[in-house]
Amino acid sequence: MRLLGGMALLLSLHLGAAELVLDLQTGPLTLNSTGLLNHPKAQDILVPRDVSYQRSMQYRAVPMAELLRGIAPTAHLQILSSDGFSAELRAAPLLQSEGAQAWLAVEDPASPWPALGPGKPSAGPFYLVWKNPAEGDIGPEQWPFQIARVRQIAPLQERFPALFPAASASAEEQAGFVQFQKNCLACHRLNRAGDSAFGPDLNIPHSPTEYLAGDFLRRYIRDPQSMRRWPEGRMSGFSRDALKDRELDQLIAYLRHMAGRKDKP
Repeated sequence: MRLLGGMALLLSLHLGAAELVLDLQTGPLTLNSTGLLNHPKAQDILVPRDVSYQRSMQYRAVPMAELLRGIAPTAHLQILSSDGFSAELRAAPLLQSEGAQAWLAVEDPASPWPALGPGKPSAGPFYLVWKNPAEGDIGPEQWPFQIARVRQIAPLQERFPALFPAASASAEEQAGFVQFQKNCLACHRLNRAGDSAFGPDLNIPHSPTEYLAGDFLRRYIRDPQSMRRWPEGRMSGFSRDALKDRELDQLIAYLRHMAGRKDKP
């Protein structure tokens, strides 16, 4: 009877476990939260300034470098969330063991994390968090939560050439494309190019530079709710710590440049 009871307990734990798919060049692998919580390299870590919860949080987590063994630093990875968020990162920062360090936080079904807000779920079951993020210039869009899949894919140039500025683009416009990749691509497409289904296209049918005049676009990016109050709005603003004024100018220069490079249907 004790054996049967133990088997039932293990089965119930397994059935309650969330799954994470790693689709890498080393081959597809499905992990579950039970196994990750008990991973030999799992640790209890403290994240003093959690981006999603806006406070100190403690997690049971596994180093991303451990989960990405065998992946080259030059590899291009995409992290897909269940809500349509799609973050793209080079493997190099995820493999670091010093400075900014990436960890996969794993939610324990027996001790769930807080909700992200009223009527919202938690950041679980899997959440990419960082220790010492300032040492690697890690922005808020590099903290994807509700992760369902991590996959290795071809670089943007091969998949979505319509995102790229013209070869004759200015240095500011080229720098703005870097900011777009870092801060916008996880939620938005542009010229119908991109994998995210979270936010609207930023060039089709119109670029925001075409209908937000003067300083309104800057103000909207800094604090969307200050410009257009919408209870269901999902975009969070970018503080000057996350996106410096100069970087914001570069981003807007890129968007303005791309308004003249609309993809034809």
